[in-house]
Amino acid sequence: MTDHSEIDSVSGTSTTGHEWDGLKELNTPLPRWWVITFYLTIIWSIGYWVVYPAWPLLASNTVGIWNYSSRADVGVELANLEKIRGDKMAALATAPLANIEKDPALLALARAKGKVVFGDNCAPCHGTGATGSKGYPNLNDDDWLWGGTLDQIMETVQYGARSGHAKAHEGQMLAFGKDGVLKAEEIATVANHVRSLAGLPTRQGYDAKAGAKIFADNCVACHGEQGKGNQELGAPNLTDKIWLYGSDEASLIDTITNGRSGVMPAWEGRLDPATIKAMAVYVHSLGGGK
Repeated sequence: MTDHSEIDSVSGTSTTGHEWDGLKELNTPLPRWWVITFYLTIIWSIGYWVVYPAWPLLASNTVGIWNYSSRADVGVELANLEKIRGDKMAALATAPLANIEKDPALLALARAKGKVVFGDNCAPCHGTGATGSKGYPNLNDDDWLWGGTLDQIMETVQYGARSGHAKAHEGQMLAFGKDGVLKAEEIATVANHVRSLAGLPTRQGYDAKAGAKIFADNCVACHGEQGKGNQELGAPNLTDKIWLYGSDEASLIDTITNGRSGVMPAWEGRLDPATIKAMAVYVHSLGGGK
């Protein structure tokens, strides 16, 4: 191979022999201090691999000779924090639920604790401001499927709805179309009847008498004759214009056809009793509690 390197007349530095459009590349070595630093970082990385967790394994990772874990450090810090809060959290755990909101100190602790726990566990569904979204209730208003008293909220937080817990709320909206109970035309008719209960406009030519009969035959058992709902069954009030899945005709037809059976997880067993109390108090204090 022919060596095309030469000495640059301007800088006096040897070239690499590479040239692009008359521009020649100088063969300028890296500064010695930079090279030494580079090799030191390689040596440092090897030491890091030995001392700290670094390499992934099939089921875990190397732990390092110091057996260091940032997760363990966080655990220690949280344990120390719980020690500091110990007496207050113990008082919160033993205080009757009804007395917490009467004690300014316990109420402040419960709301502060509940807000953090809500953000970690409930916000993904109900939103950071607890305003909910389609299929997830707004916890700031006064419309509650299973009741909005402090005791009722506590029960829902503990056991959930359709969560698999033995004490969970179990009511659900039946799939009248999917199960063949009602025909498509009947579903559209009763959907418009439901809209009329809330004072919403109905489609042209809607048969009000037929809609009322279909509602009476199929819906009254849960929602009541006036459509006011039943909290014992988790059946919503259909007259208050607060809708979990939407009030337009298409959404109502979808609900009646396919049913609804959203799940609220049970937090008993996942969170300690004092934390569940704090969450219930926090939700109750958002403004919609009764």
